[in-house]
Amino acid sequence: MNRYYRVRDHGAAVWAREEGDRLRLLEGDPLLQPRDRGETIPKEVAHVLCPVHPSKIVCIGRNYREHAAERGKPVPKEPLLFLKPPSALIGPGQPIRHPAWAGRVDHEAELGLVIGREIARPATPQEAAAAIFGVVCVNDVTARELQDKDVQFTRAKGFDTFCPTGPCVATGLDLGALSVACRVNGETRQDGNTRDLIFDPAYLVWYVSRVMTLLPGDIISTGTPAGVSPLQPGDVVEVEVEGVGVLRNPVQSQEGT
Repeated sequence: MNRYYRVRDHGAAVWAREEGDRLRLLEGDPLLQPRDRGETIPKEVAHVLCPVHPSKIVCIGRNYREHAAERGKPVPKEPLLFLKPPSALIGPGQPIRHPAWAGRVDHEAELGLVIGREIARPATPQEAAAAIFGVVCVNDVTARELQDKDVQFTRAKGFDTFCPTGPCVATGLDLGALSVACRVNGETRQDGNTRDLIFDPAYLVWYVSRVMTLLPGDIISTGTPAGVSPLQPGDVVEVEVEGVGVLRNPVQSQEGT
């Protein structure tokens, strides 16, 4: 297993591979066999950035039965797809901006799949599974009242800062039984496991590839377990995926309209 981080080094964004309590700086992208720069930095002082720059973020709705139940919605018979714009991405430590006028804003802890190679229809399930390079923590922040009002999800899911992602891309994990948790101000709000996914990661990649071409770096966010709840300015929200780490973001009030 490897964990790859994007960090700020002398003003530039570079990739690094975790080695114990240090990060080994790399030249190039881990999707493209990067070279070792021969330098390491202490992990504790690294300025960690959002680890991905996807062309699109494909999200899966109601992919845990208990979450569908808490929303009072039926379990989908096939994956429910929607998109978040790349402009919603932020990295670890960056603030989620809470627009008060939008009403209730919820956290949604999720396992995100990072695509490592182009995959398009027709692809086999085996090719789909092989296209998963690694995984990240995703917080699918949602303006809940707008979601219910609009029916479709674009506005509720698409605000700037509504897709915290990180802290790294972890490779080599068994995706079939990873814990997915969320804490707000240290209190556990969500505590799920990917073994309870209705549609598993490989199936999701295959299903999405039947609709749209997936490119290296794209994300598929696999859905959230039960326990979603409101965020307020001043909160600190943490999403933790087993084997990946903790994605931590403060919540701030967004001024204006």
